[in-house]
Amino acid sequence: MPKKLRKTLSGFYRNVTPFTGWIGELRDARVVRADVVAGVTVALVLIPQSMAYAQLAGLPSYYGLYASFLPVAVAALFGSSRQLATGPVAVVSLLTASAIEPLAASGSGGYFAYAVLLALMVGLFQFTLGVVRLGMMVDFLSHPVVVGFTNAAAIIIATSQLGKIFGVDVAKAEHHYEVVWDTVVAAGAHTHWPTLAIAVLSFALMVSLRRYLPRVPNILAAGVVATLLSWYFGFEKHGGSVVGVIPQGLPSFEMPTFTLGAVQQLFSVAVAIALIGFMEAISIAKAMAASTRQRLDADQELIGQGLSNVVASLFQGYAVSGSFSRSAVNFEAKASTALSSVVTAALVGATLLFLTPLLHHLPQPTLAAVVILAVAGLVRIKPFKYMWRVQRHDTVVAVITFAVTLFYAPHLENGILTGVLLSLGLYVYRTMRPTISIMARHKDGTLRDAARHILKVCPKVAVIRFDGPLFFANTGYFHDHVLERVASQPELKFIIVDAVAITEIDATGEEMLHQLARTLVGLGVELLFARTPTPVMNTFKRSGFANPDWVDHFFRDRERALEYAWEMLTRRDDLRCPAKGCTPGNFSGCLLRSHRRTPDPLLNAIAGRAHHKDGDRA
Repeated sequence: MPKKLRKTLSGFYRNVTPFTGWIGELRDARVVRADVVAGVTVALVLIPQSMAYAQLAGLPSYYGLYASFLPVAVAALFGSSRQLATGPVAVVSLLTASAIEPLAASGSGGYFAYAVLLALMVGLFQFTLGVVRLGMMVDFLSHPVVVGFTNAAAIIIATSQLGKIFGVDVAKAEHHYEVVWDTVVAAGAHTHWPTLAIAVLSFALMVSLRRYLPRVPNILAAGVVATLLSWYFGFEKHGGSVVGVIPQGLPSFEMPTFTLGAVQQLFSVAVAIALIGFMEAISIAKAMAASTRQRLDADQELIGQGLSNVVASLFQGYAVSGSFSRSAVNFEAKASTALSSVVTAALVGATLLFLTPLLHHLPQPTLAAVVILAVAGLVRIKPFKYMWRVQRHDTVVAVITFAVTLFYAPHLENGILTGVLLSLGLYVYRTMRPTISIMARHKDGTLRDAARHILKVCPKVAVIRFDGPLFFANTGYFHDHVLERVASQPELKFIIVDAVAITEIDATGEEMLHQLARTLVGLGVELLFARTPTPVMNTFKRSGFANPDWVDHFFRDRERALEYAWEMLTRRDDLRCPAKGCTPGNFSGCLLRSHRRTPDPLLNAIAGRAHHKDGDRA
């Protein structure tokens, strides 16, 4: 068999059966014991949490149980992470509701059909990205976009539960903030006090247990206590809202029905859910893999997440993703392999078969409290402060994404799209105006940014460093800056371009350099290049820019370029220099001897952009 074909088949086998990488470890009884304990622990959290998230998505609570059954096992078996816990999550549930509510009435058959179709589209998109190894598409959702969106989504999720906390119902409105205001007004006049009491008790139990008895499953404990109180005091009979009847039995296989119009209406949100859901999954998976030193394949994880969503749609579930909270529980419970998730799925299946009658009296305010506490940790201010210190443009993107998401809710895709477009736009803007530094000799002998360190520049030779790729969007900027330098220094004879940071060049940039070199020759100035990266140098050779007649204008380092300029100036007897002591051994006193003084006006103009670290690249 040819080597290439054998390698392809081997890769295909790994994609189809990734679980073979850990299944052999189950011969160790200690591994099995740890995985079973972890699986049971996660299930105790997942069962009430999934029911709460399903209602957040506008679906009956049992849809959350359906999405927590087979999808959980499939994601574990076909993904690459051993501890990632997949299932319903808050942000994906909110996105599901925001996508479907404009299309169908909540609780209707059409609403359920859209939810199942959306899960199928999300799954197929993720699976396709994984198969063709295009996980890089997730990078279009930059960290600032995710931070801004996640903070806004957490606030939207929490405030969407206020009606269940106070026991009031209000009409839907065009914007989420209108619904929140109407809920607050209604709560002020018509609060259902038994509902509020159950909610407060649920909050108190979960927070207290999490703090003082962290090993006790706080969500399950609160659910059990609230359910018993609801049953004993007749909470439902006194106007309280409970989960109600849950169909007993496992979900049946059903092919989603859809139309081309429905696919078109859901496509943009399906892409957003696929990318955001996967980002949530891969981020926690990477953190756990780093701690356990296990291999993580992002494309394989996409395949696993995609298949889990496809299976969810085929068995009456809705879109799922990796969960931060449940993955942390799985990890802390010492899960070693994905068997823990298989155990979790089995327990959810057992619940559907035998335990659903026990869930009838579970109060809705308890589920609302579960949702609010789950998303409370997603509201974080520190990432905004950190981005402000690193790159203020990123803070702008995060804040605008946050504001737009809040304003346009429930149309959350507007916030994501705004953030992505703004990120790309600011990136293009930065690449259009990269930093251009004029280098001068510091007293320690290194070449540094003259504007930043207030160093004297040589009137005969200018060393210019361009920090960024040279392409169609910034060639004019580079061209104009060089000519401005020539105009500001009438005695200038050589311009040395320190090209170390020019990582790539396109046809527009290369053509501009041709024209610039000819223009400078007409002005009596020679253009030299130093430290040109190999890919860029290869481009120059292919295009003829570095032809045999001009190849001596390219140098491995800046010192050799300076020596060449010295030699040429010596031949021309053109060594007039205001700095004393210019000799062949210490070329151009202005470049070798530091004289602190106010730089020329052109340097003042660019001083605001000079912000590099000290050293040879300062």
